[in-house]
Amino acid sequence: MSSSSTEVEQGRESGRKTSPGPILLLGAPGSGKGTQAKEVIKIWRIPQISTGDLLRANVAQGTQLGKVAKEIMGRGELVPDSLVEEMVAVRLQQPDAADGYILDGFPRTLGQAGWLDGRLAARPDGLPVVAVSIQVNYNQLLRRITGRRNCPVCQTIYNIYVNPPKVDGFCDVEGAALTQRADDTEEVFKERMRAYGALTAPVVEHYRSLGRFAEVDGDRPIAEIAAGIVAAVDLLRG
Repeated sequence: MSSSSTEVEQGRESGRKTSPGPILLLGAPGSGKGTQAKEVIKIWRIPQISTGDLLRANVAQGTQLGKVAKEIMGRGELVPDSLVEEMVAVRLQQPDAADGYILDGFPRTLGQAGWLDGRLAARPDGLPVVAVSIQVNYNQLLRRITGRRNCPVCQTIYNIYVNPPKVDGFCDVEGAALTQRADDTEEVFKERMRAYGALTAPVVEHYRSLGRFAEVDGDRPIAEIAAGIVAAVDLLRG
């Protein structure tokens, strides 16, 4: 095991003593961002703050913000930035976010980034956001997405390029015919990549210009990618 992987394993056991502060984790569709968010949560014992989760939770719990959001969505309109920011502000005040958190889906516009930067700068002991992007080659991402196959019985996921079933088209465990999600096509992938690039580019450039942006190689084993994220955050905080 490499030294970086060992660091990750030790972090899982005891947590890291230093506060990572707020981390914006970026990654294109198929980059493994969700998996890495879980790894970083284990290492630092910090929460993941997803605006999608916040919105659903507020609506489900019937909070005042949730009631307003539900009414807006009921009209078929998009929830405005101001309402999302209020939800984020409330979430950041919770005790588990004191030492840091993984931001997922926020900030996704320059306006949101400016709001968050200003809010964090107003805290005397607060750390600013650092952004880390998981980089994977376009063709590799395409293979990860379009090669996915799922067993409808046991939900085992295969990839015809890197983790194929023993018998083409059938689950190793159940013998059931594998299925492909309707949106796991090259055409849909291209559109998702275009949207992702257009959405994140201004935010990336914002944090890059502030010296608070780093990239990690996402075409490596899970533990090594996690170690790369840890090292990137440590470097940016240094």
